[in-house]
Amino acid sequence: MFTGIVTHLGNVRRVAKSPGSTRFDIAAEVGTMGLGASIACSGVCLTVVEEQPGWFGVEVSLETLALTTLTQWRVGTKVNLERPLKVGDELSGHFVLGHVDGLAEVKGRRQDGDSVRFTLEAPAALRPLVAPKGSITLDGVALTINEVDGTTFGVNIIPHTLKVTTLAGVVPGQRMNVEVDPIARYVSRLLAARVSTKIGR
Repeated sequence: MFTGIVTHLGNVRRVAKSPGSTRFDIAAEVGTMGLGASIACSGVCLTVVEEQPGWFGVEVSLETLALTTLTQWRVGTKVNLERPLKVGDELSGHFVLGHVDGLAEVKGRRQDGDSVRFTLEAPAALRPLVAPKGSITLDGVALTINEVDGTTFGVNIIPHTLKVTTLAGVVPGQRMNVEVDPIARYVSRLLAARVSTKIGR
């Protein structure tokens, strides 16, 4: 369980591909985690398979590669990092599972006062779960949806977030890992099951 509050920035230092998965080594000073620990890497919950001073390694399955932006990672790619919550930690963002629901394409970026406004297009299957003033996670960053306009939605990125995450480098045409509010996901599933049950009677 995470909150979408990025605590560290990492850099991919090594990429090793194999027929069944891809191994990424990420340079970052995140403290001791331990083998088998979970860490959110740009919104994707991954398992630590090796840990050395100043870096750690994770393995990514073919399914995760197919559903996220991790296929675009190269040596030098910057990665948003967040360690999981501990019991008693402050919940500053919103509940984030690290299970990416899809990819959103950045359609526009413009200055909005001191902030930057992104306009993104969500995948068709996720659009009913994207609501004004609702929560959404983009590349591991917890954000509030400002508005929804047809197939697109907008978010504001404040200067602090631009400074401590990878969002400062986001450009139109880029795709981002999206996790919708888990509560919206389960409510939608329950409603669909209820409708299906009524039809089947």
